[in-house]
Amino acid sequence: MFYNFITKSITVVALAVASFNVFAELGEPEKDELTFGFIKLTDMAPIAIAYENGYFEDEGLYVTIEAQANWKVLLDGVIDGKLDGAHMLAGQPLAATIGYGTKAHIVTPFSMDLNGNGITVSNDVWAKMKKHIPEKDGKPVHPIKADYLKPVVDEFKDEGKPFKMGMVFPVSTHNYELRYWLAAGGIHPGYYAPHKGDTAGTIDADALLSVTPPPQMPATLEAGTIYGYCVGEPWNQQAVFKGIGVPVITDYEIWKNNPEKVFGMTKEFTEKYPNTTARVVKALIRAAKWLDENNNANRPAAVKILSQSNYVGADYDVIANSMTGTFEYEKGDKRSVPDFNVFFRYNATYPYYSDAIWYLTQMRRWGQISEPQSDDWYKKVAADVYKPEIYAVAAKELIEEGLMSADEFPSFDTETGFKPEQTEFIDGVSFDGSKPNEYLKKFDIGLKDDVL
Repeated sequence: MFYNFITKSITVVALAVASFNVFAELGEPEKDELTFGFIKLTDMAPIAIAYENGYFEDEGLYVTIEAQANWKVLLDGVIDGKLDGAHMLAGQPLAATIGYGTKAHIVTPFSMDLNGNGITVSNDVWAKMKKHIPEKDGKPVHPIKADYLKPVVDEFKDEGKPFKMGMVFPVSTHNYELRYWLAAGGIHPGYYAPHKGDTAGTIDADALLSVTPPPQMPATLEAGTIYGYCVGEPWNQQAVFKGIGVPVITDYEIWKNNPEKVFGMTKEFTEKYPNTTARVVKALIRAAKWLDENNNANRPAAVKILSQSNYVGADYDVIANSMTGTFEYEKGDKRSVPDFNVFFRYNATYPYYSDAIWYLTQMRRWGQISEPQSDDWYKKVAADVYKPEIYAVAAKELIEEGLMSADEFPSFDTETGFKPEQTEFIDGVSFDGSKPNEYLKKFDIGLKDDVL
């Protein structure tokens, strides 16, 4: 059942002010021994760097970092207290708070990165797609839209074969980005109907999407179980290195500078240990800045750390292929993508309400939220989960300590938590986070006011 929301309107500003008072003064950490979880992806980097560079210790925090088997295990660990916080899919705190899948109030005071994902198809599918893709100087013209995949999917359908693709979790960015890309090319990715007990997400689908853990994506593709997938790095580049598939598009090309992972904690933890929470955020902000500063000059050092088996554990060259500002599509077609991974610039670490609302609109678009909701509902959930007021405490401390400057952050006196209308999507549809229902009505494929 969905979260039982207070019906009367509460403004985002009032919520932020009320919560901010809890974090008004930053003292010593109430809890100094912490355990954080992560999945083996390059975008867990801020946690690894905060640990390796001593930023957690600078805050009086003694942190243990543990890889988790999958996203469900990770979320359960945070909920039951085995983990104090974790690298999370942006959809996880939102879904848990509204009661989709698991019911628990999870919040995020820190956004971990922008971009970082790709969509890869098998060599056979690529060969079929390539016939439809325009070329320039002997190379495919990017971005490669799903329009060029549609004839392949139609061919499978005519032959009575399901076209199967993988994504990492039902409420993952990867699921929503893959669905967005497919739908923009006229390929229906299917609906969910949780109110009918249907959580497969394949109702009316032209392409059948299913869950595969990130490190298992290349092997599952190679085995022929799926024909393509959407995943974070290094698992698209791994397909290139193994010669088993071709990454056709990055999420940067689907939605320029899209929000990706978040750092999630229970609401109870942040309220019980406000100083600890703010100090964790301070350390993560410093790590994010280090990862991006001097035009990514520290990335080779970061790749060396991430390639360790206790972190991502993939080969240095595989991780470096995207982490250092390039991305290899078809074997030998390596292109400059300096913003493939963004950890700090463009206010990447700030937890914007509008980012939360985009994820909620996609949950609604594909039926994970069964019924239409008011604009105020979306804003209320965003403010319940995303916590810029905690972020502001951490940032102001860093400014006061001389470790950061005010111009590296949004203006906390005027910031509303809503980005200006965003226009750089592959289908040309613009997104204004303050008008979620208006946004949903712009799509040809997707739920609007209807209930399945």
